[in-house]
Amino acid sequence: MSESDYAELARLGTATVYEGGGRRGLIDAPLHQVVPGSRVAGPARIARCAQDDNLMVHAAMAALQWDKREVIHRVTTVAFVTGGVLTLVIVLGQVLYTLLRGFSAVRHLSFFIQSMGFAGPDSALTIGGVLHAMVGTAEQIALATLFSVPLAVAAALFLAEVGGLLARPVRIIVEAMTALPDVIAGLFIYALFILTLGLHKSGLAAALALFVTMLPIITRASEVVLRLVPGTLREAAYALGSSQRRMVWNVVLPTARSGLTTAVVLGMARGIGETAPVLIVSGVTKELNFNPLQGYQVSLPLFIWNYAHVEAVTNNYVVRGFGAGFVLVLVVVVLFAIARWLGGKAPGELSRRQRRRLARERARA
Repeated sequence: MSESDYAELARLGTATVYEGGGRRGLIDAPLHQVVPGSRVAGPARIARCAQDDNLMVHAAMAALQWDKREVIHRVTTVAFVTGGVLTLVIVLGQVLYTLLRGFSAVRHLSFFIQSMGFAGPDSALTIGGVLHAMVGTAEQIALATLFSVPLAVAAALFLAEVGGLLARPVRIIVEAMTALPDVIAGLFIYALFILTLGLHKSGLAAALALFVTMLPIITRASEVVLRLVPGTLREAAYALGSSQRRMVWNVVLPTARSGLTTAVVLGMARGIGETAPVLIVSGVTKELNFNPLQGYQVSLPLFIWNYAHVEAVTNNYVVRGFGAGFVLVLVVVVLFAIARWLGGKAPGELSRRQRRRLARERARA
């Protein structure tokens, strides 16, 4: 067929022209069935195809040239690469969009060292900032971590090391708490501590709500980490005459220390971005409050929700909301980077400092 014939069939949409593998031909099928990576000529609507259709057709076309194992390898590679690229593009798009919308506020130093106590709707972006929200976020997440880590690790140790008749009910409760909407945690704290016990809205109430949210996350992650500890280490400890308590304290926990730290950081990253639980129990304020036990205390997610949604009466308020969003993204990225760095070591693997100390002890011996 001539070039004009190919162009005419592609223009009419009755067939798909493909070029790949050193060959050129026609596919008598809709354009959404074209092999990914081929140069396609045809109506523009064919380009908006679903990824699963592309993978199916890619497998069908690859089967004409390679064996089954090679087809599976190529299709799997295309699927993983496409998914990774899409995920990276989405994440970077969100970060860049937030930065661009809030750059007018983020570029000023006052945004990080001032509160909104003296800033109004028409105030310039050089006046006011998110210091009060940063302080509130730091104190609330610190208290929530202090409350949740001992109980979560204890529950994970019970599930992984003790077990028994109560292990199944405890695991079901933890999984159910993970699936509950986060606003339920705020409603629970509001009903129990504020309405029933008389606790005022404060940073402490927000920390309790975050504690309920973080508890199942840390528990499940810690249980997985504890189960990764080799059973031979437990057997060796028992063979040396250790009790279960000493075995857990001196063998299991030190071995799983990096993984447990990762679980805690992941729980913190989950709780630090929650808005629904703290919206009900913390209150909203523009003033800087260092005391989480008394008075309203705002956090970064609540600041974003308030200025980008509720009080979005001026463009400056919206810009401040997006600027706070970018600050929150940076905090979460830092936490996940710390988790990735701490979790890079396998259970029982020594750090560089531990290896150097062991080498010095061996040299002295």
